Amino acid sequence: MSSAVTVRAACPHDCPDTCAMRVTVEDGRAVRVQGDPAHPTTHGALCTKVSRYPERTYHPERVLHPLKRVGPKGAGEFVRVTWDEALADIAARLKAIAARNPEAVVPYSYAGTMGLLQGESMDRRFFHKLGASLLDRTICSNAGSEALAATYGARIGMHVEHFAESRLILIWGSNSIASNLHFWTFAQAAKRQGAKLVCIDPRRTETADKCHQHLALRPGTDGALALGLIHELVANDWLDHDYIDQHTEGWPALRERAKAWTPERTAEVCGLTADDVRGLARDYGTTAPAAIRLNYGMQRVRGGGNAVRLIAILPCLTGAWRHRAGGLLLSASGWFPKDAAALQRPDLLAGRRPRTINMSTIGDDLLREASPAFGPRIEALVVYNSNPVAVAPESPKVVAGFRRDDLFTVVLEHFLTDTADHADYVLPATTQLEHLDVHTSYGHTYAVINEQAVAPVGEARSNTQVFRDLATHMGFDEPCFRDTDEDMARVAFKRDVDFDRLRAEGWVKLPLPEAPLADGRFPTASGRCLIDAPGLGVPDHVPNHESAESTPALAARYPLAMISPPARNFLNSTFVNVKSLRDIESEPLLEIHADDAAVRGIADGATVEVFNDRGTYHCTARVSTRARPGVVNGLGIWWRKLGVRGTNVNELTHQHLTDIGRAPSFYDCLVDVRPA
Repeated sequence: MSSAVTVRAACPHDCPDTCAMRVTVEDGRAVRVQGDPAHPTTHGALCTKVSRYPERTYHPERVLHPLKRVGPKGAGEFVRVTWDEALADIAARLKAIAARNPEAVVPYSYAGTMGLLQGESMDRRFFHKLGASLLDRTICSNAGSEALAATYGARIGMHVEHFAESRLILIWGSNSIASNLHFWTFAQAAKRQGAKLVCIDPRRTETADKCHQHLALRPGTDGALALGLIHELVANDWLDHDYIDQHTEGWPALRERAKAWTPERTAEVCGLTADDVRGLARDYGTTAPAAIRLNYGMQRVRGGGNAVRLIAILPCLTGAWRHRAGGLLLSASGWFPKDAAALQRPDLLAGRRPRTINMSTIGDDLLREASPAFGPRIEALVVYNSNPVAVAPESPKVVAGFRRDDLFTVVLEHFLTDTADHADYVLPATTQLEHLDVHTSYGHTYAVINEQAVAPVGEARSNTQVFRDLATHMGFDEPCFRDTDEDMARVAFKRDVDFDRLRAEGWVKLPLPEAPLADGRFPTASGRCLIDAPGLGVPDHVPNHESAESTPALAARYPLAMISPPARNFLNSTFVNVKSLRDIESEPLLEIHADDAAVRGIADGATVEVFNDRGTYHCTARVSTRARPGVVNGLGIWWRKLGVRGTNVNELTHQHLTDIGRAPSFYDCLVDVRPA
């Protein structure tokens, strides 16, 4: 007779919700994953993707044993080997490369898990001891994160629960129904109490469908819209002069800049009407409490950092921060007292200063020769928690780099992804149900624990264990390489989060004020919001790399702007191989407005070629009002090998970086479309 047990867990994925979960285990097998009904922000609900997590853990195509490549790179042809064989050979290869120059070894990881242990602990210790190149982990949020920190002093914002009390909510650059489900629950509660919801997004998303108003601005013009709002706030004196005087620095210069951004000019740049601009400013300037849910989609353009700075300044001008249901939330991660040094041990560098490789330019960097400016040619990549062949920009170059015969590549993975197909060794990694971890969040203010629910399937090992094992084979004998996961979990936080309490209760709410910036006290040197930030100056609208404004000749050849938001049932490239979810998405799609489709002879459901100078991508056209005229939406991120003709939307994106944060400009891309 079987007996069921329930284990506390946390969703590991790159989503602001960081849901608290309960895993039901019967006879050593996870049979159900559900949201924890007692957790204040999860309240029992999970998204479609994560509610099917056992389907991922017990997927028939899961990698269960170490694999060694026997075919050409990219063919996905491997043979099974033992862990000892794999680790011994990997260590020998890394030792030989490090003897020449350890910076020729590059770690490549991101947020395949957001856990502090499996994402950023023993792995960092290993590469610090080796002296490998450092990785600038920029691919998702760095423009917005650095811009927010430059303005507020840290990545901080509202408590998500308090949106339920707001009277006006601007949902800016976020398809919350798909990518921030639990915020949407609080927004719906506010809506039922009479709040107005406004969606600001180039695409008519599922979220836009449910809001009172949708402003479909052109990609990359969010900063211009914010300047237009500031113009109207000043013109109508919808300002909290006391809050501005007491809690900001640099306002006069921005006020002067905003004078030029009349509603008419703003409307022309953004592709809106002047009345749209006036109406939004009136709503924002005269409604209290007013809150902004800003998300990272809008900062994936050249001027994304400046745009985030301008939007983050808005609640300081109106005094919205005085209310607990007013202000802004982009990220709450800066509230968490994470002890990165204890987890990552940068002291193991022993004074060395390795070069830094930007993960967003890995396509170019893998193809570079050694030089005094660049350093040694990249000879080895260790990839974990990421799928760069699918997700990195300008994938033709990424693929060419990964196919180099002289590149030694190790991939820790659950499945044979596009990246794993190019590996020399694939090492089987545990899923979230099979290891211990602790989590912060960038969408709420609760630390959450993930207990190991089941034994690893097959021969899978946690990331922490793999890097412990590699350290042993490399001869690293520092005591920190013998720390257990629990040892590291106990030092993950400097204060406020006691591990024993976290383990006993499942989550711990950070001890923060209800309205954390009501009295200013920004975590900047002056305690004020920095409008004129050191080294950055006063923010301004920065046009896209590829646009009629910046590159008119290119825009004449490729007149359509393309954004590539994630498909609703995928999370970046995660879950693409879960058949039940892929069946819902059906096929790679390009949403195109009827006006743009008609002049190109494109019918709904037709196979089309989306193209520019970087490549050609084949997919199915969906003629839809979800696309605004002049903009197409290439829904991603499909694995290349599951797409049409072995490519995905990143065939077309470029490696130009953002104004702040050295991040990619995925949604700053000109293309044209024709029938295939």
